[in-house]
Amino acid sequence: MLTIRSYFAVLGLLATGHAADPVVPVPGRPPVEIVARGLDNPRGLAFGDRGELYVAEAGRGGPCEPGAALCSGRSGAITVIEFGRQWRIVSGLPSQAAPAGTGAAGPTDVTIGADGEPLHTSTAEPGGLYRGANLLTAVPAPVAALDTAIVDARSRSLLRTGPRGRTRTVAAFPARSAPNSVTRGPDGAWFVGEMPDPAAVRPQPARIWRIEPGRPPQVWATGFTGIVDLAWSPDGHLYVLEAGTLTALTPTGERRVIATTALTAPGGLAIRCGHAYVSTCSTCKDTGAVLKIRL
Repeated sequence: MLTIRSYFAVLGLLATGHAADPVVPVPGRPPVEIVARGLDNPRGLAFGDRGELYVAEAGRGGPCEPGAALCSGRSGAITVIEFGRQWRIVSGLPSQAAPAGTGAAGPTDVTIGADGEPLHTSTAEPGGLYRGANLLTAVPAPVAALDTAIVDARSRSLLRTGPRGRTRTVAAFPARSAPNSVTRGPDGAWFVGEMPDPAAVRPQPARIWRIEPGRPPQVWATGFTGIVDLAWSPDGHLYVLEAGTLTALTPTGERRVIATTALTAPGGLAIRCGHAYVSTCSTCKDTGAVLKIRL
């Protein structure tokens, strides 16, 4: 599932700074394995038809003018992980970052098109869906999350895109909501996660919304600190990725913490074959990684 990190999520992660080795064995916790390392601000994840894993790298910016707060370049990329190897299958994408190469804006999520090729969204370019450097679908505001639907962070709405790139509104969220991620549930409904509203004086707990087309959004779960990504597993568990925590919501409503210590500034989540794959250190240059966590 494709879920694009929003401006709000990036703001929440900027304060994390440099991270130590993200894989720290925790007694009683599932084993954790590094499947990719040395990434630049890694964010969203998606599996291809062969089981290969794609990672959106926001890059490290580019050359800096003296005193500049942001440095622009073409260091964004899409990396693929397969058979124990990793390589950048798409490179040279726009990126903006601090002089240290941290907290980058650039490719923020990835999905697989009908032809099997990776598509991505970016916070360093006009809102929309891209194949390489080519814009396929334009959205008139920053893209916060994209699956086969788009969460528009500015208008707080869930949109659907048609085959010719046209969009229509499926649902609108209340003023204090900051929608950030979306995934399709096993029942066909859309599930949207949110970050706390950064403009709120007293931020409220983040929620998960359930949306059926033609009906108003309904709060499905609440009590989260800020949702980075969502993903369903085949057995009907919804996995919720927050800053530092991966939680499973069972079909009976029980919440089970899957991992905590190993998740430093997570940026994206994907589920496959009984494992969760999480990108970590998503605001770091060189030290970003993808972890494989047994569920």
